[in-house]
Amino acid sequence: MDIVALSHLRWDFVYQRPQHLLSRAARRHRVLFVEEPIEGEAFGLETAAQGPSLTVVRPVVPTAMAPDETEARVASELRALVSDWRTDELVTWHYAVMAEQLSRDLDADVTVFDCMDQLSAFRGAPPGLVERERALLDRADIVFTGGHSLWEAKRRLHPRVHAFPSSVDRAHFATARLSTAEPDALAGIGRPRLAYAGVVDERLDLDLIAAVAESGIGEVVLIGPIAKIDPHDVPSGPRIHQLGMRSYDELPALFSHVDVGLMPFALNEATRFISPTKTPEYLAAGLPVVSTPITDVVRGYGDLDMVEIAAGPEAFVWACRSALAAPRSLAAVDERLAGMSWDATWTAMEGLIGDLLQEREAA
Repeated sequence: MDIVALSHLRWDFVYQRPQHLLSRAARRHRVLFVEEPIEGEAFGLETAAQGPSLTVVRPVVPTAMAPDETEARVASELRALVSDWRTDELVTWHYAVMAEQLSRDLDADVTVFDCMDQLSAFRGAPPGLVERERALLDRADIVFTGGHSLWEAKRRLHPRVHAFPSSVDRAHFATARLSTAEPDALAGIGRPRLAYAGVVDERLDLDLIAAVAESGIGEVVLIGPIAKIDPHDVPSGPRIHQLGMRSYDELPALFSHVDVGLMPFALNEATRFISPTKTPEYLAAGLPVVSTPITDVVRGYGDLDMVEIAAGPEAFVWACRSALAAPRSLAAVDERLAGMSWDATWTAMEGLIGDLLQEREAA
């Protein structure tokens, strides 16, 4: 099948769910990954091959073009591109809710909504997002959710909703358990090191990060880009180190030389339904984890000896001390992660889509 994926996340941003799944899809199917438009001097569709079967498409629109005109023009150009490109049964794959109208006229055999977050709860959510999500749910043939909390929220809204929580490439992160040279990015940062890896945005409890640094228990290392918040709002000081954007391939070596994986998420509407990818990645790397009580983390991992759950600055700092105090057994972690992989997730998704295509053919 041919897959047209519409995403609000850019391919070259943090390597996460869309990249994991669609790079695996491209092993057997052709994939167009369509990003949100960027501004430029003249209208056009930029394309960049990410492999023999995966192409990233980035619409470029003039700065002065009105939103309605932009949407209509992008839809027209995308429709023409897909018509020329398509050779097989077509699946439209939505991450971008606001792109719902772009896929309406693509004559897809199956429409997938892979709902990885409750985007309407995020800071800066565009007007009309709730209405477009409702329209997408009405039109989608199947819905996947990025966690069990999201599944619970969406299952009453659609007859075919399947939970596929964040998974992990165990082999990739298991290399962190081996003896490796310390990355230059960590040079000069003392031990112990307590690291958060991911986007630094409104989902983080910045006061909690500051409290960990001020406690003096170790060095706080932030690995990832800052998005949707003022960089000046991110805590700073001699015990806080911002490494910025790092590639997915760099993460195991970085994790190999830190002591605790932090998940200092705020407890708000933006985090109510999240299923952080970093939980299984930290654990696969052999790191003890300290997290605030995010529902999917508590349900999925809260019983593990390697995972500390704490709310509030004082409790979170004590949980960090506990995580640093003694070595933990990895046996229970490895048992929990044994059945998890992005390969298995994609295979299951592909099977469900294949069943739908067979039903359509039979009908």
